[in-house]
Amino acid sequence: MTQRPLEGVLVVSLEQAVAAPMASQRLAEAGARVIKVERPEGDFARGYDRAAGGISSYFAWLNRGKESVALDLKNPADMAVMRAMLARADVFIQNLAHGATGRMGLDAATLRAARPEMVVCDMSGYGPDGPYATAKAYDLLIQAESGIIAVSGAPGAYGRIGVSLADIGTGINAAGAIATALVRRFRTGEGASLEVSLFDSMAEWMTVPLLHHDYLGRAPGQAGLAHPSIAPYGAFATKDGGTILISIQSDREWRVLAGEVMGNAALAADPALATNNQRVAERARTDGEVAAWFVTVTRAEAEARLSAARVAFGALNDVPGLSQHAQLDRWTATHEAGTVSLPMPAARADWIAEASVPALDQHGAAIRAEFAGD
Repeated sequence: MTQRPLEGVLVVSLEQAVAAPMASQRLAEAGARVIKVERPEGDFARGYDRAAGGISSYFAWLNRGKESVALDLKNPADMAVMRAMLARADVFIQNLAHGATGRMGLDAATLRAARPEMVVCDMSGYGPDGPYATAKAYDLLIQAESGIIAVSGAPGAYGRIGVSLADIGTGINAAGAIATALVRRFRTGEGASLEVSLFDSMAEWMTVPLLHHDYLGRAPGQAGLAHPSIAPYGAFATKDGGTILISIQSDREWRVLAGEVMGNAALAADPALATNNQRVAERARTDGEVAAWFVTVTRAEAEARLSAARVAFGALNDVPGLSQHAQLDRWTATHEAGTVSLPMPAARADWIAEASVPALDQHGAAIRAEFAGD
């Protein structure tokens, strides 16, 4: 098998829910040994549902290839096991409540005072300081606080983004920061103390709307199936009831759409719609011209002409449609109740391999024996 880039790296992750497990999952995929430390009753994400062939869909997705040990860190014997693991660990990840690791002497400052080469990643809702630092934070709350909900969906009532956006984004940010810190450690021997928060992750993703507000005085709002800064970019109905989304990314592509796809040379040459800024200012006319053409053709006819002209388009799919999508690659993970078919990881690499999902404390006895003499 191909050498995996993080083979030999020990990650101890005191984790729960989604964000931290997402981060450690990425490291496990790259070959790190990840020991997942759970409370005696288990990561509460184990109980979110039973959708993945008898176990939680969240847990099956985010915990492949890890080892599980259940520790009661108020118990001196269990805390001794935890400290013994951290004495060997290259990386420590935690997403407990604010101040919890400090009260146990497992904070970054204490750990790195003893082992400066260690990479410690603290994951939180709002970061280590500031007026919100001690507030409880979960995905939907951060979606709301960061303003992402306010710029999403169709005009009207607000709604949650349909996936755990803040948790997922934060976990990916943390994994990238840890991998970067490990590169520096391999080169210099120096570790790192990392802080990654849900709010910071979503605030960064909100940069474009924020800059529109700060510098133009008008933030984009809910645009439905349209892009607030680009036109035409959105959904159009065909005469047979289909829906096609198109994306025009340049003025040249606009001319191709209008002239070659729609067969409207005059529209393609119209100086009033020559630039994206003009088309956005004249969005009602721009979209109206495009919509008027789409309703004269079937979905198949529209897709054929868009494909021939190399204009980007996509179908408006639902979850059943994704399940049957011709481009969807899957792999299988085994777990205590059977197997589950999962989407392949987004970052493909020759070291990615199928792995099992651990049962609670599945590796507890072996881990306790391994670290007992430390």
